[in-house]
Amino acid sequence: MTIDTTTIDTMTIALIGAGGKMGRRITDNLRTTQAQVRHVEKSDAGAERLREAGVETLPLEEAVDGADVAILAVPDIALGAVSAEVVPLLPAGTILMTLDPAAAYAGLLSPREDIEYVCAHPAHPSIFLKRRTDEEYADTFGGVAAPQHAVAAVESGDAAVAERAAEVIRSIYAPVIDVHWVTVKQLAVLEPTLVETIACMIGELLHEALEETVDTVGVPREAAEALFHGHIQVALANALRGDNPFSEACHIAMGHGRDMIIKEDWKRVFDDSVLDDTIAKMLKIEAVRR
Repeated sequence: MTIDTTTIDTMTIALIGAGGKMGRRITDNLRTTQAQVRHVEKSDAGAERLREAGVETLPLEEAVDGADVAILAVPDIALGAVSAEVVPLLPAGTILMTLDPAAAYAGLLSPREDIEYVCAHPAHPSIFLKRRTDEEYADTFGGVAAPQHAVAAVESGDAAVAERAAEVIRSIYAPVIDVHWVTVKQLAVLEPTLVETIACMIGELLHEALEETVDTVGVPREAAEALFHGHIQVALANALRGDNPFSEACHIAMGHGRDMIIKEDWKRVFDDSVLDDTIAKMLKIEAVRR
C-alpha cells in the first residue's frame, strides 16, 4: 500500500482501544481532522462511553481493512496479545503505532516485515512553557490546550515513514510544538528511566517530604506549601536552565542532602541491565527479548 501524501486528512486510521483513557483523548483530537477514523473497543463500558460521545465502533477486521495507520491505544501489558491479533490483519505498508516504548523495546510486538512500526510518546507541557490562557494553565497533561513536544521512533529508520507518522503524531497529541526522532532504545531510556525511574520518583519524594514537614515537624500546611512550591520552581529553573546561581550556603545544604539521600552508584539506573529489569517488571514478563 502506498500513501501519495503525508496529509492526515487523506488517511484512514484504525484506533484500537478507542474507549480507554488515551483512546478517548486521541478520539477527541482526531475529530478535528478530516481523517477517516475507525474506532475499535472491546470493552462494553468503553464502547458505551464512545456511543455517549457520538462515536460508533467497528469490528477489528473491518476497521483495519485498508488502513494507513493502526494506533494501539491499549495498556503496555496488553500490547503483545493485541498486536498478535491486529498485525496479521493489516494491509502491507501500514504504520502500526504504539504510544509507549516498553513493549517495542522488549520485543513483544508481533513481527511482520511488510509493515512499519512507530512508537510516539507525548512529552507533556513543559514546566517552562509560557502559558497564556486559563485553558493552558489547566492542561497539565497536554493534548487539549497547552502546547507540548512529542518524542518518537521509527523501527526501520525510514525518513519517509517518519514524515507520514509525524502528521498523525501532531494530530493525536495536538497542539504539538515539535516531534523529536530517536531510536526505540533511546526512547526507552527516556521513558521509563529518565522520566519515571528518576523524575516521577523525585516528584513523589517531594510529596513525602512535604507531608513529613507538616505531619511530623508540625509546620502549618499553608506555610509549608507556600515556601515549598515556590522553591521547587526556583530550584528547577536554576538547575535546569541556569537562571540564577545557587548561593554558597544552599550548595552546602544541597551537598548534605545528597550525601544523606542519594546513593553513590545511582547512575546505575542507566545501565542496560537495569533498564531491561525495569521494563520486564513493568510489563510483568520474565525478561525482555532484545
